Amino acid sequence: MALSNLLPALRRGRLRLFGLAVVLAGLGADARADVIAEVRGELGSGQIEAAQKLLAAERTQHGVTPELLEAMSWLARNLLNRREYEPALVAAAQTYELAKKAAQQTPIDSERHLPIALGAAIEVQAQALAARGERVKAVALLRTELAAYGKTSLAARLQKNLNLLTLEGKPAPALALERSLGPKPESLGALAGKPVLLFFWAHWCGDCKATAPVIARIRSELAGQGLVVMAPTQPYGFTADAQDVSLETEISYIDAVRHKNYAPLLDVPAPVSSANFLTYGASSMPTIVVVNRAGMVVLYHPGRMTYDELKPKVEAALH
Repeated sequence: MALSNLLPALRRGRLRLFGLAVVLAGLGADARADVIAEVRGELGSGQIEAAQKLLAAERTQHGVTPELLEAMSWLARNLLNRREYEPALVAAAQTYELAKKAAQQTPIDSERHLPIALGAAIEVQAQALAARGERVKAVALLRTELAAYGKTSLAARLQKNLNLLTLEGKPAPALALERSLGPKPESLGALAGKPVLLFFWAHWCGDCKATAPVIARIRSELAGQGLVVMAPTQPYGFTADAQDVSLETEISYIDAVRHKNYAPLLDVPAPVSSANFLTYGASSMPTIVVVNRAGMVVLYHPGRMTYDELKPKVEAALH
């Protein structure tokens, strides 16, 4: 089910956020990046109407720009977080229609705001449908959009949302292990009979660094019961000091980050592969996956977890 098919039905309802004229408008040339911060500020203060007025004014003054689209996506996300699912659906559908039109006129990854807006619009749509009990529709939507945008930067984000709805209770996908840092990793198949904790991390990620001690503590406490930890990562094409670096340069940098910030996990295998991040939809950092002794995923969690949140999940996989 594509978002474009849902919009007419939503339009027939009584919900209106800031006018369907926004949906039908053309693309403007001028951009004002601070509209994103301003809209997020209003939303953070609970001022939904003020945020809507900002968006409408921005559209009138500057047209539909990638920056406006990202700001619109934050409105949709805020409504979803407030569990206002119907308004979230409308906001997401409006953002999607405009972002899709923009993506037809310019490569989606030619600048940074458009993929954020389009990815968020699809994500909100899927999560709102699932929250309303329409899980089948949400899965169908994500598969449709993944087929359309699987070769863009949206792929991992869409796969993440699909995994959130489908991966738990399924066999853990195999990992690409051709290149790694630290000890040589074993395949998940070879680890059958052992519980596995996968800790997806990125060299630029502050939450990953903060989560590493949690992973290390759980490993030290449960390794005697067979727990195996792996820490997949991937290259991003840059380091803290330079853009567009070579693969070898970045891998050397990643290893330096490991030694500086992940010392308790240096004896944990760290496969280096973008394919693993696509398979597991690891677009949110960190992403934590727990696999039980039968090789089934029992936890798929994009984002940071505390020790008290994660340890019971890992302990459950021991049995």
